[in-house]
Amino acid sequence: MLVVDDHPVVRFGLAGLLERDFEVVARAATGEDAVRDAAALEPDVVLMDLQLGAGIDGVEATRRIRALPEPPEVVVLTTYDSDADVVRAVEAGATGYLLKDAPPDQLADAVRRAARGETVLSPDIARRLMRTVRDPAPALSRREVEILVHLARGLSNREIAKALFISEATVKTHLVRIFDKLGVETRTAAVTTAVERKLIRLTRP
Repeated sequence: MLVVDDHPVVRFGLAGLLERDFEVVARAATGEDAVRDAAALEPDVVLMDLQLGAGIDGVEATRRIRALPEPPEVVVLTTYDSDADVVRAVEAGATGYLLKDAPPDQLADAVRRAARGETVLSPDIARRLMRTVRDPAPALSRREVEILVHLARGLSNREIAKALFISEATVKTHLVRIFDKLGVETRTAAVTTAVERKLIRLTRP
């Protein structure tokens, strides 16, 4: 299997834990390295973090890995559990989705089941996914999510434009689309609704 995480301690810790039961063929710190190693080493399972620092994220890495001629199964192991994260990962082709607080025996079992081609979801994640299927959240683009995050931090249109290297007019266009998708009329309502639907997560400064 291949372990992918941008934090060295976590990456090597997971590999050490899993080496008791599995052959860990490589450890990757970036999404690009993960895709390269998956193609070259042909592991049966890839354990994938979502946030990988600079470069492509875990979702895009998963999508590229699953597009390989003989793709391995991908199990997401992350601290991010919003509905949007779950749906993006599953849509990218992830076989499983677990949180990093999962017990070691549950993680090992998930890897074995994924290797057999089974879908592996923690109970809470499964409930979230079923709820999303029954009552789907609005499909926000990645840029719209970025703008919502900046809105939540209290940035003005000008500050958002500067942060994202786009024009204020483009920010306004995105806001119109965001308001429409969320069914709101104000910036505050947009942020509140997005948080309630777990499209974004408020972080402390």
